[in-house]
Amino acid sequence: MLLLTVFALACTSVISFYSSSKQYESISALSRFGSRGEEVRKIQQKLKGWGYYSGAVDGIYGTQTQKAVRWFQQKNGLTVDGIAGPKTLAAMGISSSSSGAYSSNDIYLLAKVIAAEARGEPYTGQVAVGAVVLNRVEHSSFPDTIAGVIYQKGAFSCVTDSNWNVAPTDTAKKAAQDAINGWDPSGGAIYYYNPAKTSNSFMLSRPVIVVIGRHRFCK
Repeated sequence: MLLLTVFALACTSVISFYSSSKQYESISALSRFGSRGEEVRKIQQKLKGWGYYSGAVDGIYGTQTQKAVRWFQQKNGLTVDGIAGPKTLAAMGISSSSSGAYSSNDIYLLAKVIAAEARGEPYTGQVAVGAVVLNRVEHSSFPDTIAGVIYQKGAFSCVTDSNWNVAPTDTAKKAAQDAINGWDPSGGAIYYYNPAKTSNSFMLSRPVIVVIGRHRFCK
């Protein structure tokens, strides 16, 4: 009876995660109002060159960028929604860095680790945690996938916590999107830690790049 109960709980957790990730698949990894990163910067540069946009090329998808995207969409026979989706990016001659490199499940998993690791941190700190995961994916010393980095033994204690199967918050999803789009507040860090919660000599010896909230981001 005990084995059946444990099996049922395990199945419930798997189904819950699958349902949540499938629901998130409908939320494409696109640049939209509130996004930040290199893709947004490219959009602004294109629109500015064509006269649709007159603001700063700062990589921040604000109201002015959104209006410029809507104007571009209207002039080019695209759906006018102010979101730089695949068709809009293609019309601009921009290949989508977010949708091409990572799947919706990757982005959902990134949002989960952000929600678990950076709960209570400022938004910039949440994006920075996501950026560290992505920096590890690109680093030769770590696995080359988001799942590989997150589930690497001993890398993130949150994956063994009881609340790991809780769906990520909307803020964590947005932070994951911004990290995927190229915003890296960590300055290229591949480690981070909370000095109040660790005594690990290796972590404490790492050169600190930036401090955001309670986390120190390191090389």
